[in-house]
Amino acid sequence: MAFKIVASQCTQCGACEFECPSDAIEFKGEKYVIDPNKCTECEGVFELQQCASVCPVPKTCVPA
Repeated sequence: MAFKIVASQCTQCGACEFECPSDAIEFKGEKYVIDPNKCTECEGVFELQQCASVCPVPKTCVPA
């Protein structure tokens, strides 16, 4: 299962894009999105999902 970004809560700070080890996050249109085909939930790389750990707004990067 991949993660997703709750667009209505996202501040568009970009922190998640640069922390994603799978390069699964990009700015499209007017919001950040996570490509579910690239998202690995950081399994085998980090204990916690990096998008969620760096996001300044709690519960914005969540399981899809």
